[in-house]
Amino acid sequence: MVGVFSHSWKKKTALKKAQQELHLPEHSLITEWPTRWGSRQKMIGRVLEQSKALSQVLTEDKKMRHLVPTWQDIDVLESINSALGPLQEFTDALSGEAYVSVSYLKPVLHLLRTSILTEKDEDTDLTKEIKSSALAYTEDKYSDPATQELLDITLFLNPRFKTDYIRAENVPKIKDRVKTEMEEVARKEKRAHVSTTDAMSQGATEAAPFTTGKGKRSLSSFFKSKAVPPSSTLQLEDAIKAELDNYLMTPTIDGEEDPLVWWRMHNVNFPWLCKLARKFLCIPATSSPSERLFSASGNVVTCQRSCLKPSKVDMLVFLTKNL
Repeated sequence: MVGVFSHSWKKKTALKKAQQELHLPEHSLITEWPTRWGSRQKMIGRVLEQSKALSQVLTEDKKMRHLVPTWQDIDVLESINSALGPLQEFTDALSGEAYVSVSYLKPVLHLLRTSILTEKDEDTDLTKEIKSSALAYTEDKYSDPATQELLDITLFLNPRFKTDYIRAENVPKIKDRVKTEMEEVARKEKRAHVSTTDAMSQGATEAAPFTTGKGKRSLSSFFKSKAVPPSSTLQLEDAIKAELDNYLMTPTIDGEEDPLVWWRMHNVNFPWLCKLARKFLCIPATSSPSERLFSASGNVVTCQRSCLKPSKVDMLVFLTKNL
């Protein structure tokens, strides 16, 4: 039915006239597209919106009367739309790439489990079946322990949630994992700092060695390779624990605030946690960003530009996505 109105200008004109007569919004029909999430639900919603105008136009054409939806068809479409309609907004929100999305997965799943996908008395049997299947699919998709741990870490690093939506028995485990990650970041920074300092001191020594008046070594040269005191490890652990405790004591931010902006403002107070936030919160919640990247690559490498070298393709795609 949608195809008939999409490929015939006469049917489009008749539909517009019927919309005006029935005082309906003058909207065009939406065609389902396999690579666009939610396009089927949008198509069904638009058909339900324009069902009276569609029936009027199709009834006037004897060859197209068989396409007029029956009351059974309308019931099926309404049942599908009732089940999938509320999911569309969550799908669009989680498919973004210009903001933090992965840390919102568990709250969204909790909302779906407790509200959106719960069966209601007015739901038809088909609506209940769709909701049950969708809920079972999402529960199975994120049931892997490694995935759950990753989602808990992203929740923990989002100042909007922290330990919310994390099971109480898993909170100590997540804290230990975050501490381990912070220690690893601190050690990498220390190794990089030491190597840089050694290289600079070695270069300075080779360029202008400091000696006493008779060419003897200076007293300070004996203390260049100073041993790290054993208490440095304990001091690092105390500093990490203090930073983690201070972060948990800070009040949570409003849901409309950007977590990345918050971390940028508190970078001085939580230097190691800030690095972890940049590491984990950049993960996209869905595969939509990668799908968009494939589409951008297809627009760059066309039949007329098939001889582009891989390095050029990388630069062009980078410019396409970042300019």
